[in-house]
Amino acid sequence: MTLDEKQKTLTSSSPSLSLKNQWWKSIWENLQIVIIALVLALVIRTFIAEPRYIPSESMLPTLEIGDRLVVEKVSYYFHTPQRGDIIVFEPPTQLRLLGYQKEQAFIKRVVGLPGETIAVIKGKVYINNQPLLENYLLESPNYNLKSIKIPDHKLFVMGDNRNNSNDSHAWGFLPQKNVIGHAIFRFFPFARIGKI
Repeated sequence: MTLDEKQKTLTSSSPSLSLKNQWWKSIWENLQIVIIALVLALVIRTFIAEPRYIPSESMLPTLEIGDRLVVEKVSYYFHTPQRGDIIVFEPPTQLRLLGYQKEQAFIKRVVGLPGETIAVIKGKVYINNQPLLENYLLESPNYNLKSIKIPDHKLFVMGDNRNNSNDSHAWGFLPQKNVIGHAIFRFFPFARIGKI
């Protein structure tokens, strides 16, 4: 094969090579975008915010079955949970011994803080012997709880549906390290979209 024939062969095959190179370049660019998006999604979900679904009636009337929420994780890097915060948390040891898995997150309201005493007497919660004003309850608790002191680095959490909630009155204190984040926004159903 002469030099001219070789050059003609290369020239005639170069459009298909160029097309193939463009195709691979396009695939690689799209793959990079997908990888970056997945990494960003993982970082956001792990450290900043994540969606959650409400599976039970324990937070009625504030949250209903099927509500979907945004749980932010950033604020608790700077301060501890406050009374009234609705938090999502990993089940503590007491619940794991009963068969709950680490992945089965709970959602409850922070009622008692470290160092405080808490009691439930005749349908009312008392913090440091003072009645707690709670305008978010479905109904008053139909149980009593002797006055107990909340240890350091622990929280006392309760559902707003006090008589149908697997919470601290049943299993004890929640270690602060188990807190995943703070429920701040309902994004579904659309009729009830908004800040919690």
